[in-house]
Amino acid sequence: QVQLVESGGGLVQAGGSLRLSCAASGRIFSSNAMGWYRQAPGKQRDLVATFTGDGTTTYADSVKGRFTISRDNVKNTIYLEMNSLKPEDTAVYYCHLFSDYYSRDFWGQGTQVTVSS
Repeated sequence: QVQLVESGGGLVQAGGSLRLSCAASGRIFSSNAMGWYRQAPGKQRDLVATFTGDGTTTYADSVKGRFTISRDNVKNTIYLEMNSLKPEDTAVYYCHLFSDYYSRDFWGQGTQVTVSS
């Protein structure tokens, strides 16, 4: 069993910043890939950023240069620092982990990020 608990969402003005946190617990390993996805109303859930076990990071083109993903292996927590936020960043943000032990994906409950003009 894996549990993902997100925090840090909220309302922010355009140009502002937020930092999301996702604490993972259960049978997890530092080699597990983790990341962030987001889903706006009426839209597909899209990948935002990932952090693989070997330290490789990837970003959606729409957030490159503005968002930074990081991982604390001691705390089993990943972060998403979001800077220069735009109204189009408004979405529910979901934490994600792929477990090769369970051979399945795990998802957090989602946290709302709203960026006002």
